[in-house]
Amino acid sequence: MATGALVLISALWGAAAGALLPRAAYRFAVPSGESWRTRCPGGHPLRGWLGGTACRECTRDRERARDVGGEGRAREAGGEVRARGLGGEGRGGAYLTEDAPYAPSAPLLATATALTCAALAAATGTRPELAVWLLLAPVGVLLAVVDFRVQRLPDPLTLPLAAAALALLGLTALLPEHAGHWLTALYGALALGGGYYVLYRVNPAGMGFGDVKLAVGMGALLGWYGWPTVLLGTFAGFLLGALYGGALVVARRAGRKTAIPFGPFLMAGAFAGLLIGAYAA
Repeated sequence: MATGALVLISALWGAAAGALLPRAAYRFAVPSGESWRTRCPGGHPLRGWLGGTACRECTRDRERARDVGGEGRAREAGGEVRARGLGGEGRGGAYLTEDAPYAPSAPLLATATALTCAALAAATGTRPELAVWLLLAPVGVLLAVVDFRVQRLPDPLTLPLAAAALALLGLTALLPEHAGHWLTALYGALALGGGYYVLYRVNPAGMGFGDVKLAVGMGALLGWYGWPTVLLGTFAGFLLGALYGGALVVARRAGRKTAIPFGPFLMAGAFAGLLIGAYAA
């Protein structure tokens, strides 16, 4: 298959997968100590994890309000929805209205995932490990969104990501034309997870335990292409996080002790290392 066609197919896969992430992003973006959201900001039960953010019950409420009292009543109903959102699970600026969805937009997530998958396809080519990257990329995008919103990396995402990475790479190692090593992936997972655990123990305020769990999965991905890729991806993650924090301080939007979500930069560094490792393999 030509590289251009492979990149296009991967981008289409990423766009389709990313468009299904907004509901999961909303449900997982909860404060520490909570599991996940079970209701929309209007108070209606949420069903399922994949798809957009539209709530059929809230839409029916607005339609009934229009039928009974016209547009003014509909706006009043929208205000009631926002009020329920302020006092319940939608707290934190996530209100269900016609103009402002309560989670990242589907086009935004679809674009981010499509670009990620396209870049991975261009770097990896037709080697079988590309299937692993494409399957895990939407999970990485979802984790980055959740961490940016609430500075939290949920266990139901980080732990299965690490297990899936090792399991899928183990299967990939049995296929011809792969360019990595499963044992190095395993050792990379243990090394990066162990290194982050040490940092967490030294400075719990600066490193969350969710970052430690995420590092296990990222170490497996980077380790597939060898120790130089592990070192490169790790360094890139810290560099990107430092640049982001420094930019916030310069812009006076944060202080030196302000906590920032590190998970997105850990994954961005792993993404950069993975691209370079795939190109060099």
